[in-house]
Amino acid sequence: MSDPVFFAAPETVSLQAIADWAEAEILSGDPDLKISGVGPVEDAVPGSLVFFDNTLYLDKLAETRAAACLVGRKHKDKVPDSVAVLLCREPYRSWALVLAQLFPTAMVPRAENAIGVSDRAVVDPTAVLEEGVVVEAGAVIGAGAEIGAGTAVRANCVIGERVRIGRDCVVGANASVQHALLGNQVYLHPGVCIGQDGFGYAMGPGGHLKVPQIGRVVIQDNVEIGANTTVDRGANRDTVIGEGTKIDNQVQIGHNVVVGRHCVIVSQVGLSGSCTLEDYVAIGGQTGVRGHVTIGMGAQIAGVSIVNDDVPAGGRYGGTPAKPVKQWFRELAAIRKLAERGSEK
Repeated sequence: MSDPVFFAAPETVSLQAIADWAEAEILSGDPDLKISGVGPVEDAVPGSLVFFDNTLYLDKLAETRAAACLVGRKHKDKVPDSVAVLLCREPYRSWALVLAQLFPTAMVPRAENAIGVSDRAVVDPTAVLEEGVVVEAGAVIGAGAEIGAGTAVRANCVIGERVRIGRDCVVGANASVQHALLGNQVYLHPGVCIGQDGFGYAMGPGGHLKVPQIGRVVIQDNVEIGANTTVDRGANRDTVIGEGTKIDNQVQIGHNVVVGRHCVIVSQVGLSGSCTLEDYVAIGGQTGVRGHVTIGMGAQIAGVSIVNDDVPAGGRYGGTPAKPVKQWFRELAAIRKLAERGSEK
């Protein structure tokens, strides 16, 4: 079997260039030292760059064969003498800055040699595509849709009627976008579904009456949404995803939800209809949020939690139901002690 390389090795660059990109200080090593690749601490080869910020890998750091290491002040003395030290405030963030320079195509992958509109795509004649839009084979773009310059619509996407998509966006393969307005630099990974019906029924003993969902989805600039995530359109107002928010794979966002700016929502989170996340909220994986709940600015919710009530700004909550983490930890400790007493009898 052949062994294809999807992201080719970068050209050799100097340690000084790496330091500049990483916003780091060279504590040791020749600024002209050549860096020819990157890798994890434990598998690094000569000439490669690594980063370190997790003490679980201290033994791996001691044995690394890397040429240089991005590291914080706390661990700078743990780097072997043979490895150049690049001191930075946040090693992982610096690592991201460097990788963006070395592997730009890994930021937002695009099909090579894709130019213009494929003759195997279906574009309604009333759709408006600005200069530089790429539409790949199998994609369907509906009547009255508008797509901004530099946007790529990948294979087999469906863009609904009158949808607006801004500039420099990517709509991943097999994604569906309807009843939605997208800003600039929005990245939808493969299989994302935007703007389908919200789950609204007037329930009764004679059957459940469907409530028409007449809102939209509004996604602001620089939002990234992971594979197979679903964002329902609003019932009687808009579902909104704020600027800079990052959403993982397989997240469900219900109708009328408002997500603020620069939030982070991890895989398999479920946001029930009409809940609100204020700016900079972070929610761990497999957490559920009840409808009409507000999570305050900067709050953090631990993974596998259930949020039934409002969370104050800056709160750190977890558990089922979610509560302040200190209280949650005390309750877990008390339950453990009770269990231990019971096993002693």
